[in-house]
Amino acid sequence: NPELADEYGIVMGTSHHEPMMRSQKEWQRFGKGKWDYLVNKENLQEFWRQGIKNMDSRESIVTIGMRGDGDLPMSEESDIELLTNIIEDQRKILTEVTGKEPSAIPQLWALYKEVQEYYDKGMRVPEDVTLLLCDDNWGNIRKLPVPGGKSRSGGYGVYYHFDYVGGPRSYKWLNTNTISKIWEQMHLAYCHGVDRIWIVNVGDIKPMEFPIQFFLDYAWNPKTWPAECLSEYTLLWAEQQFGGLYTESIAEILSKYTKYNGRRKPELLSPDTYSLVNYCEAETVVADYNKLAEDAERISSMLPSEYRDAYYQLILYPVKACANLNELYFTVAKNYLYAKQGRAATNELAEKAKKIFDMDAEFSHYYNEVMADGKWNHIMNTPHIGYIDWRQPRKNIMPEVKEIEIPDVMDMGVSVEGSNSWLPEEKIKVFLPELDPYNRQSYYFEIFNRGKIPFNYSVQSPVTWIIINPAHGKIKNEKRIELKVDWQLAPAGRKQVPVTITGPDNKEVIIYTVLNNPENPKPSRVKGFIESNGYVSMEAVHYTNAVNSKLIQWNCIPDLGRTLSAVTPFPVTAGSQKPGGKNPCLEYRLFLFNSGKVTVQVYLSPTLNFYNNEGLQYAVSFDNQSPQLVNIHTDTSHRAWKKVVSDGVRILTSEHTLDKPGEHILKYWMVDAGVVLQKIVVWTGAIKESYLGPPESYYQSLQINK
Repeated sequence: NPELADEYGIVMGTSHHEPMMRSQKEWQRFGKGKWDYLVNKENLQEFWRQGIKNMDSRESIVTIGMRGDGDLPMSEESDIELLTNIIEDQRKILTEVTGKEPSAIPQLWALYKEVQEYYDKGMRVPEDVTLLLCDDNWGNIRKLPVPGGKSRSGGYGVYYHFDYVGGPRSYKWLNTNTISKIWEQMHLAYCHGVDRIWIVNVGDIKPMEFPIQFFLDYAWNPKTWPAECLSEYTLLWAEQQFGGLYTESIAEILSKYTKYNGRRKPELLSPDTYSLVNYCEAETVVADYNKLAEDAERISSMLPSEYRDAYYQLILYPVKACANLNELYFTVAKNYLYAKQGRAATNELAEKAKKIFDMDAEFSHYYNEVMADGKWNHIMNTPHIGYIDWRQPRKNIMPEVKEIEIPDVMDMGVSVEGSNSWLPEEKIKVFLPELDPYNRQSYYFEIFNRGKIPFNYSVQSPVTWIIINPAHGKIKNEKRIELKVDWQLAPAGRKQVPVTITGPDNKEVIIYTVLNNPENPKPSRVKGFIESNGYVSMEAVHYTNAVNSKLIQWNCIPDLGRTLSAVTPFPVTAGSQKPGGKNPCLEYRLFLFNSGKVTVQVYLSPTLNFYNNEGLQYAVSFDNQSPQLVNIHTDTSHRAWKKVVSDGVRILTSEHTLDKPGEHILKYWMVDAGVVLQKIVVWTGAIKESYLGPPESYYQSLQINK
């Protein structure tokens, strides 16, 4: 805050947990004996005393306390008495060396990892010491002071991460931090009075220029950058770097690539991250990223030469490299599936995967040794392919691919969108997803060769309103066939239609498509969302009504979330609310063709239980039913946390019963502030697995606030 510039400032340093301004590397060089206060008290005190002497008259913040050797706990259990004595002795050293009272010397106690347990179990430090609250190393703040609690003269600070070495997996290759996520968490901290010291762990500065700049600018004056101005910030940053050339396009690429990376950090990607068969998820993710890389490449070709090196390292390299990485895992996943199905294209995919892997090295080589005449050599040497645990591999490791023997025959196989099954090997009835007049979808099935000899095929339907493209042709390896409906000819009602595929030796395979063409509601008369294929998927920001109160309002945080944007109640310090009546809620109007039991999945940002109470809550109800409370922190296991931070989202479910089909109002109730909603999915049928969840359903916007 510029008005408090004499009291607050930006902290830059090299150590986040060692006391008295000296790092453990210094101890390894200058210290004597073990890093253990119980057996080596005198040497440790002398080491710390020298650290205070080294401060001289420099403006410094002294870290107090002690952790174990190698960034580990001092002991298996929290020894509060020992740590309390250590801090008392350290403050005596401050007075001995400086001649000042400890309260006159800025100090912090970092509640990092296990140290917070000391605090939670009752340990306290003098009021003049700043309590440095910490995130979970994945950008989610672990603890905040309760609003209205006792103030401290030392106040509170926060220690935040943009990269990390540790579990569930190290992430440090490229920027994966959206400024919307940074804003949401730091706004949460700021509104809770955590404003004395903000420290961010950056690691390698080079790939993190954009989030670093935002973190510092927001820290300088948080009121300058409310949520609705985040896109403006990105525009201004892009304009500053590239002289106002192609500013909007560059800002859009920057926002999208960090959002895509935030869905799942590159080091966590694997062949099975995204679904190959449901919702075209994997290929859509890859196509979106490849389109972004094409746009970035096009702008690079138009920029003046003096901007191209900066553009490559800030925009083009991360976009191309991450698009390439996503395509690598997608290609490997297809290779696995094709090998199981015996497809003739299996080995070609294996070769393609190897070429994509080599392309990663080419991009890094250009960054390190060609760009700016090698000015930033070795910056992009960080291994990022081949993780098996939290430790980075020694080098990038090509994922395993499958190769199979292809026989000298003609042998037809058929697979359909939305199913892992293939015909004729599996003697089952296989259905494509249903087609409806609201979404007007097209779906595909694939005809593939399981041998080396090409064959002719034909596809027929007994009805004229099914459009098949292409309906006949020749298969060398495989061909994707599109199927859709001529809605001018389609009959009303629900129908199953067989589609016959004829291949070599006149062998036939039959698959089924499902038409759902209800007489009501007409597409033009839909109000809100409408069910299709057993679900209704709704982005949080596409609510029908936002019910506010005098003190609490629903606000959008743009681009926060894996698929669109997020909604949360403000102020974030508001007290808990009882769901029901006229209290704050979001209403979503939807039309369901089914009744009975439904499952509601709520997609939330991975917020932690920062008050350390029984857990933060929200509630869900339909129509006039009683709200059902859901505690988002019921499962506090380490396994659950690993999944939440890896996925970048917390998915909670509740079960409800609806007496009749038709129009309903789903109400998402605020109970606790700080709960950030990204998406809601209502399932009337079986839940289909995917990483991002089903794409948003057809809807007509009726959005109002009241």
